[in-house]
Amino acid sequence: MVFIETVLLSEHDGTLRFRVCSRALDGGERPDAVAQDLAELDPRDPASLLHSTSWRFSGGSVVLTYVGLPDPWPDGDAPAVRPGVLAAGSEPLTPTPRQVSAVAVARHACEHLAYLRYTDTVVAACASAAGDLWRLIDRFTPAPAGLLTATRGGWLTRARPRAMGRRYRGLRCAS
Repeated sequence: MVFIETVLLSEHDGTLRFRVCSRALDGGERPDAVAQDLAELDPRDPASLLHSTSWRFSGGSVVLTYVGLPDPWPDGDAPAVRPGVLAAGSEPLTPTPRQVSAVAVARHACEHLAYLRYTDTVVAACASAAGDLWRLIDRFTPAPAGLLTATRGGWLTRARPRAMGRRYRGLRCAS
């Protein structure tokens, strides 16, 4: 079975917050369309953005994750998402963590958006239309998928977020 989840981001009192909407993918449905339905974003709003950020295997199902913003139904009591350590496996040949929390999924989505803001013209345009929300997203270290870097003891290791952030902070979108 495949599940679609959409992490919706909002700002409340200077804090980045998120909520998650999800449902099973029915036969014949397109994942993007289901994510759009779950997000309920306004297609006329230039700040609206929906982006596929990750996938994982959980409870015998594949979960495709999208991030959407701005949340059309923000909740001031929704969990906060702040920069921090990403979920990762504990061994070189087990990249999947035993458990992935909703906060970890939201954090990964924010790091990915922080990267795309400087490398994707569509995301950059949406970011300029939603300044307050994106100022909070900018606190995250920009992260492309994987973040694999040089070897340590013969194994590929995850790049240190601060070092990656310095590398990407100066990027600007190509026109």
